[in-house]
Amino acid sequence: MSRHPSRLLRRPLAAALLVAIVAPGAAFAQTAREKALEARVAELERQVQMLVSAQQQQQSQITTTQEQVAQVQTAQAAAPAVAAVPAGKQPIQSTTITPAGNPGSVFTYGGFIKLDAMVTDTSDGRIADGSSGRMFYVPSTIPVGGAGADGGDPYTDFHAQFSRFWLSADHVTEGGDKLKGYVEMDFFGGGSNALAGNEVATNTYAVTLRQAYVSWNNWLAGQTWSNFQDVAALPDAVDFVGVTDGTVFVRQAQVRYSNGPWSVALENPNTTVQAYAPNAATAGARTTTGDNNVPDLTGRYNMKGDWGHLSVAGMLRQFKAGDNTDSGGAVSVSGKFNVGASDDIRYMANYGSGIGRYMAFGLGSDVMQDASGDIEALDGWGGFVAWRHVFSPKLRTNLMYSMASFDNDVGLVGWGVTERSQSYHANLIYSPFPKLDIGAEIGWGQRSLEDDREGDLKRFHTSVKYSF
Repeated sequence: MSRHPSRLLRRPLAAALLVAIVAPGAAFAQTAREKALEARVAELERQVQMLVSAQQQQQSQITTTQEQVAQVQTAQAAAPAVAAVPAGKQPIQSTTITPAGNPGSVFTYGGFIKLDAMVTDTSDGRIADGSSGRMFYVPSTIPVGGAGADGGDPYTDFHAQFSRFWLSADHVTEGGDKLKGYVEMDFFGGGSNALAGNEVATNTYAVTLRQAYVSWNNWLAGQTWSNFQDVAALPDAVDFVGVTDGTVFVRQAQVRYSNGPWSVALENPNTTVQAYAPNAATAGARTTTGDNNVPDLTGRYNMKGDWGHLSVAGMLRQFKAGDNTDSGGAVSVSGKFNVGASDDIRYMANYGSGIGRYMAFGLGSDVMQDASGDIEALDGWGGFVAWRHVFSPKLRTNLMYSMASFDNDVGLVGWGVTERSQSYHANLIYSPFPKLDIGAEIGWGQRSLEDDREGDLKRFHTSVKYSF
């Protein structure tokens, strides 16, 4: 079948027109799609960039946190260990305990609780109830009654007056200067109200100042142990001191300078005076005066080593009663010598003109008085030796001997003054737990007058002491 030529010619023309019409639309559609894709790609790139930036910021924060944690761990490792706070408990102190002190000061607190219980038997009368001699060994309180004197039955005393506490604030400045404030107290100070200070009801006793001083670098000012006393040489006694007779024992206000093994101090002066009582059978009155206008001058040199320590001290004093004056001086040698790992020997030897109030709790006077009121320094000497043996970390023992003697002029002060005293002590101290000491000590003491009358003391002393 044949077709018409004109119809054949219209088909290619229609196709060409169709292509001409559709092609621009297709090109336009392609361009719009590309733009949409480009927009989406740009958005994705922006989001990716934000994610990368956020990740970098998180990584920086993680690194900073890790550095801070490392710093805290380092500080904790260098700091002293402290007890962990129990679960559910919060610290009771959120600010410094010394708000009025220097920033960064270190505050410390300590002390001990001690019960003393003793049975005493004296040959020539009883020691007065409530006196210091009922609380610990004080040679001057031993009664000396002469012929026919009788101490009666033994007597018992319990007390906790030597319990003690102390407070300390230490500070180091940016320049390296060291400052320290220290206060120490016990309860051996009598009562503060009508029912206090006795054994009737409350047994209440007042707080007593023992030490109170400030130190900065090499200087010290305040009340503390005399520079003439070697506290490190004192034995391990159940009694308050034990070797009282021959011990230098004074706490008083002073200004002290220390440099290495050397120390020198100006200390509070005071004079004890034995009244004029020529050839009397009983001692005359003893008085104390604060008339001195020159402080006591003391100096000390210490040597230390694995073998122990040795200390040499000297003292110069002025004595004054009214317008009458005299002067004197004294020396003391003391220390501790280690004998192996379990034993040591402790000792002290003292001699001086006017050493009276510095030794044996003032057993002798500093000066004697004549008929005109003039004063003369009294010579005295004394010392102790003590052996300490450690059986085990929980058990130790101490054996002690102590003595003191004075060269009284009986033509001035009579026959009734103390010429000498001596004592022996032996103890066992058991520590079932750290810082807890349970001790038992037997002691014998004797005081002799210039006329050879004597009085004896026998005592069994026990104690329980917990240090904190």
